[in-house]
Amino acid sequence: MSGMKLFYWPTPNGWKVSIALEEMGIPYDLVPVNIGKGEQFTPDFLKISPNNRMPAILDYDVEGDPVPVFESGAILWYLATKYKMFIPGDIMRQKECLEWLFWQTGNQGPMAGQLSHFRNYAPEYGDHSYALERYAGEYDRNLGVLERRLMGRDYILGSEYSIADMMVWPWVLIAKPLGRDLAHFPNVRRWRTMVKERPAVQRGVDLGKEYRRGAPPTDEERRILFNQKA
Repeated sequence: MSGMKLFYWPTPNGWKVSIALEEMGIPYDLVPVNIGKGEQFTPDFLKISPNNRMPAILDYDVEGDPVPVFESGAILWYLATKYKMFIPGDIMRQKECLEWLFWQTGNQGPMAGQLSHFRNYAPEYGDHSYALERYAGEYDRNLGVLERRLMGRDYILGSEYSIADMMVWPWVLIAKPLGRDLAHFPNVRRWRTMVKERPAVQRGVDLGKEYRRGAPPTDEERRILFNQKA
């Protein structure tokens, strides 16, 4: 068995971790978890990911029982600190890295995810003009935050490519499918291209591409994906 098991479905959140594993050269076994079929709600997966969401990992390269890690930001932090790769060694620079991981999980990711939902999965369910305006505005606002951060910097932490870039980049990659234009964000556009050209990033994005959705979700898939309650 490889050092890691990656529980994964090809989405921007999944790409964060597949990119990190590819960049770090960590051997892993892919375990596809089909979210449209509800495989994320099995008891075995719940033990690994209490929030029933992808991605998650099981680290076998430890003493004793394998270590589960869920939530993409926590996974990237765990991998980077364990392998001492793509993270600054200085505590103050680590603080900066952590700030941008939290910015992504608390701002960019949720806003982009809601925009994707209302634009791509809910258009036939009534008037969503307010929701689309709200989340498109927040997506652009976050692009503005990133634009200012990248001014005079190659990467989010400066000249150093890091897990902060891996964390933020996937939701920028899909700006066009979200109906957003990067023309007003030249620093973001340059950075997006530079990261996209990295071979490990390309491998991470291509991982599991055969599982990508080719048609709108069925009513049953909608029920599984969007109607969960306590």
